[in-house]
Amino acid sequence: MEIIQIVGLGLVAAILSLIIKEQRPIFAFLLAAFTGIVIFLFLIGKIASIINVLEDLAAKSNINTVFLKTILKIVGIAYIAEFGAQIIRDAGQESIASKIELSGKILIMVMAIPIVTAIIETVLKLLPA
Repeated sequence: MEIIQIVGLGLVAAILSLIIKEQRPIFAFLLAAFTGIVIFLFLIGKIASIINVLEDLAAKSNINTVFLKTILKIVGIAYIAEFGAQIIRDAGQESIASKIELSGKILIMVMAIPIVTAIIETVLKLLPA
């Protein structure tokens, strides 16, 4: 029941943040950022388990591990960009949060180029000449 612990931590942090925000807004922001980082660190073990299972499945199905690693990196970029943008939004900086999201999308496109290239090459090989 880890979700109960995570929600409990979030609720306590939210209440403390609301109380602190009136006197010291910067501390409220730091509390929110710290809480987000603690929740992320709490989930690192779960993320590692998922990656191990996916790597095992890729090895059993003879999928090139380069593609799996690239996809995992893409997912990681998406999660980190979203996490960072949410923290920046909490600080009231919508324009910076939007730039973080844009950067994440561009990095995802760059990482996806080898996979898209491999797919196009495979399709071209299947088509009659």
